[in-house]
Amino acid sequence: QVQLVESGGGLVQPGGSMRLSCAASGFTFTNFAMNWVRQAPGKGREWIASIARAGTRQLYEDSVKGRFTISRDNANNILNLQMNGLLPNETAMYYCVKYRLPYVHYDRRTEKDFDTWGPGTQVTDGP
Repeated sequence: QVQLVESGGGLVQPGGSMRLSCAASGFTFTNFAMNWVRQAPGKGREWIASIARAGTRQLYEDSVKGRFTISRDNANNILNLQMNGLLPNETAMYYCVKYRLPYVHYDRRTEKDFDTWGPGTQVTDGP
């Protein structure tokens, strides 16, 4: 059974940093590029980053470039998202997302390309 389980969310001050992780199981992790997607309250889902299977190439949504870093640990089937300089409007549920098919290029970013989402981890800006 394919499973993605995010962790690491919580309260963070504007300008602060947070590291999210996603534990993957039930599929051959190294065969799939992976993504992070977020959804702010009252808004639609927003793709923010993807990483190639080997972890050597990444893509970012423009608003997070230079602040967020996606990475993966293929030995332990873990996907990470390091977030620095968090902005107040980045309060959202953050999801780890798997592509529907293996070997899909990491530049694909429409929801029809995705098939498995974790339950999400909430990131909230606070005092």
